[in-house]
Order: sequence, then C-alpha cells, then structure tokens
Amino acid sequence: MKHNIITIMAGLSLTFASCTDMDIVPKAQGNSESWYTTETELQMAVNEFYILGYWATPLQSSEQWTDNFTYRNTNRCAILDGTMQGQQYEVYTLWQQDYKLIARANTLLESIDRAKDNLAEDKIHQFEGEVYFARACKYAELISYYGDVPYLDKYITIEESLKLGRKPKAELIPLVYDDFDKAIEYLPTSYGKEAEHFTKGAAYAMKARFALYMGDWKVAAESAKACMDLNIYSLEPDYGKLFLQSTKTNPEKIFVLPRSIANDVIVDSWIVKNSLPRNAGGYGSCCPSWDLLAAYLCTDGLPIDESSLFNPQEPFKNRDPRCTATIVEYGTEHCGFIYDPNPTVMKVMNTTTGVEQANQDNRKVNQYASYNGLIWKKGIDISWTENGKEAENDYIIMRYADVLLMYAEAKIELNEIDDTVLEAINRVRARAYSTDFTNTGSYPSVKDEGQEKLRKIVRLERRVELANEGLRYMDLIRWKLAEKALNRPNYINLQPDECIEKVVNRGLWPWPETPDIDEDGLADFSKMADDGLIGIGAQRVFPERQYLWPIPTHDNELCPELGNNPGY
Repeated sequence: MKHNIITIMAGLSLTFASCTDMDIVPKAQGNSESWYTTETELQMAVNEFYILGYWATPLQSSEQWTDNFTYRNTNRCAILDGTMQGQQYEVYTLWQQDYKLIARANTLLESIDRAKDNLAEDKIHQFEGEVYFARACKYAELISYYGDVPYLDKYITIEESLKLGRKPKAELIPLVYDDFDKAIEYLPTSYGKEAEHFTKGAAYAMKARFALYMGDWKVAAESAKACMDLNIYSLEPDYGKLFLQSTKTNPEKIFVLPRSIANDVIVDSWIVKNSLPRNAGGYGSCCPSWDLLAAYLCTDGLPIDESSLFNPQEPFKNRDPRCTATIVEYGTEHCGFIYDPNPTVMKVMNTTTGVEQANQDNRKVNQYASYNGLIWKKGIDISWTENGKEAENDYIIMRYADVLLMYAEAKIELNEIDDTVLEAINRVRARAYSTDFTNTGSYPSVKDEGQEKLRKIVRLERRVELANEGLRYMDLIRWKLAEKALNRPNYINLQPDECIEKVVNRGLWPWPETPDIDEDGLADFSKMADDGLIGIGAQRVFPERQYLWPIPTHDNELCPELGNNPGY
C-alpha cells in the first residue's frame, strides 16, 4: 500500500508516508497510485491548489493583528495580547494549511511523469509551473512567519518524519527562489478569461514579495521590474472601484482567488456583519484605527501635524483621497444611510427610503456602535446588505500597485535611486488624485530627497495604499517596527454623555487636537488621553519573541527534533 499511510500532524505530517509490500490500490477510482495519467486528472489535481482556504486561512484576518485595526475595546487576538503560543489557532492553522498544499504539490510532482506519453510537453510544463508556484508561495509563507522550517520535496517514511528537524532559513531561501524560477519559466503570461490561474507575472511578483521580506533587495528589485516589463498590468483609474465585489477581472489584479455567492465561496459572514454599519444591519465592530486615519497625508503632501490644511474637527478634509476611499467620512452616504457617529446626532437619513430613522451608529442610541466612530469603506458598498449579508469580493493576494511599491522600496534600500523609482511611487500616489497619472500638478509628487527620506515615504505609501489588504502585519515585522507600533493603546471615544460634555459641547468633536506624528509615521494620542478627552481601548502588547511565531505544539510533541523559536 504505497503512499497511503498518512499520519496527521497539524499539517506537516500530511507530507509523510510509509510503504509496505501490499498493493491494494483500487483501480476504479481516483487515488495517488492510479491517477496523474491524463490531462483531465492532472487538471483536477491542480484545481486543488486554488482552494481559497489554503490562501485565506487565517491570513484574511491579518489586518486585525496590526495598528490599522480596532475591535471595540479588545484586541480579539493573542498576537496583540503578547501571548502567542503553539496551541494558538493562527499558529497551527497557517502551518497546517501550508504543509497540506505542499504535500499535494509534492505528490503531483512525483507522479506527473505518468502523463508524459499522453500530453504535449508544454502542457506538462504548465501543470508543473502551477505546482512549483504553489509550493514556492507556501514555503515563502512558512519561512516569513516561522523562520527555520522543515523542508520536504517528496514523501518520507513515518520513521524518518519523527527524526525530522528544521532546515536553516539561509538554506531554504535559494530553494524557494528555484521553485519560483521554474514557475516563471513554465507558466504563461495569461490564460485569457481564466484570470484566477497562476501566471508568469504572479510568479515574478510573489518572488519579489518573498525577497523583500527576506531583505534581499537585489532579487526583489529585479523580480518586480521583470513583472513590470511584461507590460500587461496597469493601475485601475478608480481606486475605490478596484475592491468592490462588482469588479472582477481587472488589469491591476495579478494574483487573485475569486469568490462567488453562487458557488458558496464568500467573504466570511463574520467579517461582513462586523464591517457593516449598524444602520445597515451590521455590528460596526471591525473598524479602522485612529492610528490609520492619522497616517494619511494632507493634500499638500505634509503629515497632519505639519500641514496648515488639517483641522482635527474635520479630519477627513484636505486629505489624500485614499483616506475617504478607505474610511467612511462623517456626514456622507454609506450602505444606504448617512453615516454620522456624533453622539448628539440621534437620527439619520435612510437614503434609500428618504426617511429619517434612529441613528444606530450613535453610541448613545446603540452602545455597541463603533467605539472610535470609524468604519471601513474600502471594498464595502450597499451590495453587502443584499444576499443575506453575503459578499463575493475577490481575495486579492497581489496587485500591480504593490509591485510598483516593492520595486521602489527595493531600489531605495539599494540606494539606486533614479527616475524609475520616483515614477513608481508617483504613479501609485497620482492614481488616488486623478485618472491622469502623468499630471504631476494634481497631487503632491515625490522628489528625490535621499535614501532616508524616501524610505519613510515609501513605507507610508504602502500603509495608506494597501490598508485593510492584509499586508501591514508583515511590513511591521520586516521593518522591525512591530515592537514600537504594537506596544501602545488603541484609542476610542469617551462614553457618550462624557463625550458630549467634554468634547462635543466644546466644539472639539471628533478629535480635540491634532496628534503628533513621529519619524516612522506613527501617531501619538497620549496627550488627549492624559487630558481626559479621549478614551483608552485595548492595550496592544508585542514582545520581541513574536517577530517569529512558535512551532505548533502538537508537531513538537510528535517530532521533538523540530525544537522551537526563542522565547517560546
């Protein structure tokens, strides 16, 4: 019975197998011994690489692990409580999902020779390219989160698995690059309408991301530039439109997994309900942070504590347009209602019916409305209130704006600053202001101000461009800013009556004053809290050990040679 004895070890052990002399492989149904001989069978096997859970679980929640996010007055995750351990859901689920997909990849690679007499060589290579891409992405993910990890490119016996240790990251990185390079060689640039398939551009881009995470600036710059030079991707002129569930195939999307209500592949209903405002039938609990709102520059290109254009009582005015495309501006329509969390605004207009109703997004009316008065707009519109509050926004893993910013960052770190670097940043920034990306007078364009200044600029640009796309966490980790950004409180509004007395009645709503912005673009609200004008929500805690995650406990118990990362 070959390759049929699989021990379940939270994912890793799904790659281990044992053999005996018995051969009881059923010939009348699909299995690892009788399949992989025809194009249909290979296509069915490769289809497994596109299951959303392998890519979205648990990473679709990773914005919640950052300073861009709040959930009432709690952290909602051990990562921000500083209590990560090997039995934590995120820790064992990411490990499990990644090694499951690696196991599938290894099975197919070991078996694909069976089909070589039945398929053309280029078709075989295409399937191999998809396999190498998936395996490269999953090992890249494991290394980024756990550091040294076990490396398997074939089945091994149970006895061998029990003695398995972790391979040093320095030895793993070239192996991952090799897989990406094979994917780049074998994958087509396009499949026509089948945009969700892995492509050459996706392989270049994901290789660039991994190299960026590893601080390998040369490889990151070269890979990002190669993706750009394919000349098949471009920025969607309308930033807000890009993320809506009505926007499907789009030239900015490089690597996406589609969702479909018809196929029951949807945005998690918990996310939908907690992101919608209460007036629209949601909970208004998953919210942008004040830290994020403070990060957007004013339209003069200056941070809020330096710009004469900023008014803390009108924090959405004169800001980078991505601010109001990402966070709902007070007094504007959202999901069928005027959104206004001011505790004195007791009624708001239902823009669908034209009738005023009780303002459920006011904490004086409903105590569980957004604790800091902010809610997400990016990717969310009135269509989220339909279909039983199910949504089918694409799960975007890589888009062209990210590639441009990765290229710029890598070249800045190499201190190879030229017009291509400035153009990459400016194209991303210009899109927010105007569909005419070349009109430098319509937005605060970036000039060559030297490596240190440009490093800060591109980091801020990543934060505001990619907000709520699940990339902030790993950016903080690789920039070694997590200890600074994630060891401070989440700030919220005072309780309604106290807020009315101390803030609203004194003309200080919503922010009593302008927070200071430090050299890393992080806002300091502590003075307002010390003065009793705002509330303190959950205290984020991030110890140094959490730059790497622990090895899952169950795997360590079964394979003591795995060891653990420092501090766990």
